[in-house]
Amino acid sequence: MKTDLTQATATELLALYRKDKASPVDVVKAILARAQDVNPGINALCRVDADNALKQARASEKRWRKDEPLGPLDGVPVTVKELIRVAGWPTLMGSKLVDPDQRWDEDAPSVARLRESGAILLGQTTSSEYGHKGVTDSPLHGVTRNPWNTAMTPGGSSGGAAAAVAAGLGPLALGTDGGGSVRLPASFCGIFGLKATYGRVAAWPPSLNGDLANTGPMARTAEDAALMMNVIARPDPRDPWSLPEHDIDYSKKLKGRLRKLRVGLMLKFGDHPLDPEVADIVPAAARHFEELGCHVEEAAPDLGGVDGRRTFGVHWLSFAQHLLKMYPADRHNDFDPSLLVMAREGQKYSSADLVQAMADRRTLSIGWTRFFDKYDLLLCPTLAVPAFETGRGAPMDADGKPNMQWSPYTAHFNLSRHPAASVPCGLTRAGLPVGLMIVSGHYRDALVLRAAHHFQTAFPLKLPVLPN
Repeated sequence: MKTDLTQATATELLALYRKDKASPVDVVKAILARAQDVNPGINALCRVDADNALKQARASEKRWRKDEPLGPLDGVPVTVKELIRVAGWPTLMGSKLVDPDQRWDEDAPSVARLRESGAILLGQTTSSEYGHKGVTDSPLHGVTRNPWNTAMTPGGSSGGAAAAVAAGLGPLALGTDGGGSVRLPASFCGIFGLKATYGRVAAWPPSLNGDLANTGPMARTAEDAALMMNVIARPDPRDPWSLPEHDIDYSKKLKGRLRKLRVGLMLKFGDHPLDPEVADIVPAAARHFEELGCHVEEAAPDLGGVDGRRTFGVHWLSFAQHLLKMYPADRHNDFDPSLLVMAREGQKYSSADLVQAMADRRTLSIGWTRFFDKYDLLLCPTLAVPAFETGRGAPMDADGKPNMQWSPYTAHFNLSRHPAASVPCGLTRAGLPVGLMIVSGHYRDALVLRAAHHFQTAFPLKLPVLPN
């Protein structure tokens, strides 16, 4: 049977290139054709740069014919979230307020590294406006849908990136994660997403959300994400918080063993609802880690009584209110209504509130760091629910009210800066993916990738051809 190139992972495409069984031009043409058919129904891509993608593919094809690839991702198509700067593409942040008529002549660090590696920059993926919420719709681009069920949200704010990977519109994507925006849509769309240790992937321009924000890889597999990390996990002088150069080969580190690792399992982060199917699927996944040789036990950190949700909220909303100063008052009604509500809510916090939240963040971070002094890994749900309907900012609870606590886990590790990934671990009875979050100590990104890779290899959740 002929290989469907749109359904191949980056690792599989590179193997085909080496054996001269496919070319980057074949791959790009196949993805562009699929995008024409599929993207109108899911709205994952807000920009497709077909001419430049084909130009890059032809150059890559020539290099592969000479057996002289430019780098480890030569010829692999990558999509980039619309919040990340790409030279030549307006970075409009999903907003009607950003002026498109300005110089867009510099790549973000991760994009520059991908370009240097020979990756093919295919197009931009949709985001919520300024990445402010956990679903993907915006005044500029409309609603993005989940390829598993187009009545459902793909999550956000990197929902377009996750939907594109799941739907075969490029095997790799760059997303951003300021409170879970890589991991959350990875969970809803049944793919892999990594928020690395803060600073491991350099970022520029600075995010509105300060040091909560991260740039990270999204792919079908941890193996592909490791390939991406080998390219993008480098310092850059434009990011003063980027970590120093290191010699870790994330792909090689996947081969290490998991035996005797100490693993803590947590199903709930406080008093919040948990979907019964998620509550069944995640412990079953944790038991698989015992089969891989780990010691798994229920565990919890001592966070000194800090409410992580409130601590994150004070930081996030305080950052959001700055948008009201960036744009004139007569334009504020052009914001997404939910973003405007957030920004105005942020104005209510005093400097004392923010200072207290910063102190609480330190306490929370110390608590998690002490946890990872005892445990090698934490396993928990990525989200408390599977994907819910588009058009909502939150799922409805049993009483018909919005469940505002559907994402209690991910933001903890934006606050604490620990590496955290979402890996698909099962399907609900309705056929929707559930994500398992794997977290480890600072700078142990390779261990997170290795744990996810071993889990995916032993207990794979094969993506069907989506949309169904």
